[in-house]
Amino acid sequence: MKKILIVHTGGTISMKEDRLTGEVSVTDSHPLENLGGSSFEQRIEEDFLYNLPSPHITPYHMINLAKHMKEKIQTNNYSGIVVTHGTDTLEETAYFLDLYLQATIPIVITGAMRSSNEIGSDGLYNLLSAIKVVSTHDSVDKGVLVVMNDEIHTAKYVTKTSTSNVATFQSPQFGPIGIITKQSVHFYQKLITDEVYPVSNLTKKVALIKTYAGMESTLIEAIYQSGIDGLIIEGLGQGNVPETLVKPLETMLNNNVPIVLVSRCFKGIVQPTYSYNGGGKQLKDMGVIFTNGLTGPKARIKLLIALEITQNIYELQRIFDL
Repeated sequence: MKKILIVHTGGTISMKEDRLTGEVSVTDSHPLENLGGSSFEQRIEEDFLYNLPSPHITPYHMINLAKHMKEKIQTNNYSGIVVTHGTDTLEETAYFLDLYLQATIPIVITGAMRSSNEIGSDGLYNLLSAIKVVSTHDSVDKGVLVVMNDEIHTAKYVTKTSTSNVATFQSPQFGPIGIITKQSVHFYQKLITDEVYPVSNLTKKVALIKTYAGMESTLIEAIYQSGIDGLIIEGLGQGNVPETLVKPLETMLNNNVPIVLVSRCFKGIVQPTYSYNGGGKQLKDMGVIFTNGLTGPKARIKLLIALEITQNIYELQRIFDL
């Protein structure tokens, strides 16, 4: 019999709605309680690591979770691990685990958009779907996966696209890599790259800022003065910024603070196309690091990890090319 570990970290999947006020808050409940005496084909073990709403999750919690899971994998004969997590920062934790763990077993993260006692609650269904996915051999060597709403997504490309819709998790670049039906699990795609950076700690400060029309240089200057170790900037279009930002960004680069550029667009990758002041070509020539389709939050997670390995601009660019 396969042995599956569920690591609970909190989130809406373990919350309840107040029938009078409609407020949703943290409780000590967990979704498997609602199954009553139902039995599984697998042996299920549960591990209650955190009980946190996901806006309270920090990189410290992420690396502690990763180390905890790594120890469980090394000391137990688990066939797969499911992590329950709040949806607001689920994609960041999923991507961190994907970069940290070199897992030989399937790992799936899931959550819920509706609390356990709301009408149309999706938590228990998502959890059962996640168990189904980690129980199939086809899930091996797929990296960390996110399972929600009958779809299977990669940690690298999935993102939350709606504030409340149960179909919120999408992969705008390429779509889901698989689906779950009542009878089986079907995979249609697989990532061609595999990255693992098992760092021991996270000690750097990395900020994330989105550009907009008429943006003033004072924001970048203030961020630099705060003593950050790196900056992620969500540029416009193919990777351009207002010309007012060029000088403060150049100052940061000249003082060995790496800057990583992503697009604020949902799809596509940044490219050094335009040579005007603030254009991608100029930013590339200045030494700004270009990504390969990551969102801003994912790029921040990756830079937090990468800076523990190297601060060499060329090596950082190589890491972000993957």
